[in-house]
Amino acid sequence: MSSRVVVIGGGICGLATAHRLVRAGLPVTLLEASDQLGGLGTFFSSQDRWVERFYHCVMPSDDALLALLDEVGLTDGVGWRPTRMGMVVDGVHRSFNSALDLLRFTPLSLADRIRFGVISLLLRRLGKGKDLDRMRTEDWLRGLYGDKVWSTLLAPMFGAKFGSAFGDVPALYLWQRLGRESNDSVRGYPAGGYKSVIDALRASIEAGGGEVRTSAPVSRVETAPDRVLVTLADGDTIEADHAVSTVPLPALRGIADEDLARRLPEVRLPYQGVVNTLFFLRKPLSGHYWAPVLRSGTDFDGVIEMTPLTGTERYGDRHLVYVMRYTDRESALYREDDASIAERWTEQLLSLHEGLAPEDVDEVRVFKAPFVEPVYPLGYLSQRPAVEVPGTRLMLATTAHVYPNVTSWNSSVELANSVTDLLLRDARRSSTQENTAWPAESAR
Repeated sequence: MSSRVVVIGGGICGLATAHRLVRAGLPVTLLEASDQLGGLGTFFSSQDRWVERFYHCVMPSDDALLALLDEVGLTDGVGWRPTRMGMVVDGVHRSFNSALDLLRFTPLSLADRIRFGVISLLLRRLGKGKDLDRMRTEDWLRGLYGDKVWSTLLAPMFGAKFGSAFGDVPALYLWQRLGRESNDSVRGYPAGGYKSVIDALRASIEAGGGEVRTSAPVSRVETAPDRVLVTLADGDTIEADHAVSTVPLPALRGIADEDLARRLPEVRLPYQGVVNTLFFLRKPLSGHYWAPVLRSGTDFDGVIEMTPLTGTERYGDRHLVYVMRYTDRESALYREDDASIAERWTEQLLSLHEGLAPEDVDEVRVFKAPFVEPVYPLGYLSQRPAVEVPGTRLMLATTAHVYPNVTSWNSSVELANSVTDLLLRDARRSSTQENTAWPAESAR
């Protein structure tokens, strides 16, 4: 079997890449190892309704993602709602949205509260012109906010995201996150859930003549100057003129032949995985979309309430809550069986919310993902690997490449767009050299 382009990985980056290539007129085969497309956007059925295993939302600043949704006819279906943030510190729930909320935030002194508010308003501006890629997050934020704010709020929050290396993450990551969220409390959610996005992209690829294969794990990738050979676990082999790999670099190294392994980037990023527990409740919690949980006797350190954004109807008139902890995939928590996590975290959620009783918990599900958040080192801009693998026709589009942008569906689509542009350039060049016609790319 032969194919002009093979895309390895059916997450949002792989789907967006295949979608764009098909729109440009190229024959594409997309390969996904699992039985579902979507990566972290995969889903499960509860009461005959599809629910995302991991939480997602659309930000008003997600230009690349919104443009992609427009291409598949889903933009008008995005529902936008204002959302609120909470904070649970030492077991006490607080709103954390307004100046008045901040003034009432007693874990900080009045002076620190005022300082926190002023610096937070100016933070984006204060980062301009600074080499934040080479500045530790701890050094930058501790210097601006002071020791108390750092140790009470910021260090626990960054530790929850990045583990023990949280203070060494480049400050540029936070600065870029502020640019994406822009202090905007409005968030969006597709009318049909993220499954509707995945289904629409698959339909677009197949309507354009592309092939989408799930349950198709790749066992080996071999490259030559003029082709890429992809072998599947079932023994099927696909010879392609070009290929794009969207799987994490550690996973790609495991299936690369010896020559390709030598050509892959030397950068070896550590990754945080995530343990994510979903609670379907018969009553709401605080109504806060997002609430970090700090020093409150729980294994989890964040709570996302989806129904303030999505409503309850899509969950059978129940309230959906995601409770999570980022952790290394080798940690004891990640390796623990799902039933034990579900039982313990249910007890902890009940203890954290006095008005919540055991009979209010209708359903609990646990999901894990091993490669979620890269832990970037200082100076990563100069270390960031190229998307083109030298001496091959293989391109890379992974979370190792999105920095300094925040890992999100939007940054994945941006990366897919840039990699596709490069591949189309190289493909046309190869076609010209071979004196064969190449289809022109259609308008985005």
